[in-house]
Amino acid sequence: MQPTIRLFDADVNLRAFTARVLSCEPAKDGFDVVLDRTAFFPEGGGQMGDRGTLGGAAVRDTHEKDGVILHRADRALPVGAEVSGEIDALHRLDMMQQHTGEHILSGLICRTFHCDNVGFHIGTDAVTIDFNTVLTPEDVARVERAANEAVWRDQPVITQIPDPQTLAAMTYRSKKELTGEVRIVTIEGVDCCACCGTHCPTTGRVGQIRVLSCIHYKGGVRLTIVCGMRALAAADATLAENRAVSQALSAKQGELAQAVERLLRDRDEQKLRADRLADRAFALAAASEQGAVRVVAAEGLAPAQLRKAAGRLAEGAKLALVLLPREDGWSFALSGSMDVRPAAQALCAAFGGKGGGPADMAQGVLAGGEPEALRAVLVRCAGESAP
Repeated sequence: MQPTIRLFDADVNLRAFTARVLSCEPAKDGFDVVLDRTAFFPEGGGQMGDRGTLGGAAVRDTHEKDGVILHRADRALPVGAEVSGEIDALHRLDMMQQHTGEHILSGLICRTFHCDNVGFHIGTDAVTIDFNTVLTPEDVARVERAANEAVWRDQPVITQIPDPQTLAAMTYRSKKELTGEVRIVTIEGVDCCACCGTHCPTTGRVGQIRVLSCIHYKGGVRLTIVCGMRALAAADATLAENRAVSQALSAKQGELAQAVERLLRDRDEQKLRADRLADRAFALAAASEQGAVRVVAAEGLAPAQLRKAAGRLAEGAKLALVLLPREDGWSFALSGSMDVRPAAQALCAAFGGKGGGPADMAQGVLAGGEPEALRAVLVRCAGESAP
């Protein structure tokens, strides 16, 4: 079958067109329709395929195989018929904004830091770009500003297919070796890159470029960005979240950082007071425990203090068990002057639990058991007489 005529290469703003149906074959979740020509961009180069309608059928996705573009439609179309097609304009604009924004940012990063763009994907929520270099937060802020300045200049985005001699003399970005016709996208002073995707006619239509995150990835960095409509949605979401936090903290939006710092200080002070109270409650509960085997159910103890409490209770004892109530039994810590592991295993076997640890400290959970019944098991393990 002859390659599909790609109308979007000649006119990226084309939204409606007519074409003849060359074939229609059943496919997963619909039918693959082939036209003699199309304005639907097929998935490729990190960009999603176009969506829209074709002869009254909904086109959910678009792919390409050996130069032939397949339109995944929700119903069959008659072969030989002339049909009208219309792409989803908002989806196409979104793809063009993300793709052009990626060109601007990647071009500037590669030029500034002499690195390569080694990965790129337009997701449903954001765009990810991978570079084989490390960038600091200051680097990212500087290049993000330069990228938006390129947007504000509203520069032309020029696409061309140079002849072989012209192409050989050009310096352009490409993630792989290319043969045959090569489509070059140029933004003067910003980027020159081999690309088959759809792009805004000028940088101004990108609207805005925002970097959401920069993380270390495979020896370089991965940037997550949003452009255009997505950048506006991200800003709206941030403002809404700030308003909610402002109301919750009874603080002005420009003073949220200070309010959060105060809240964290208050939290730390409250935690310190709670730990001291819990420690005192345990000390009072443990005061009556003497002898070689000791068991305390610590109602007021914080979970993080369980291990420390068992160690304190074990001073001068063979086995010391601290219990902390939980919804379905106990959390426990077991310490002592003898190897506590056999005793912990005996507790778990007798009362349905699990746990482990080194010879001087075992921790785990038990499904049940009254403190005195647990004490009886420990007394046997310690070789002591029942009290």
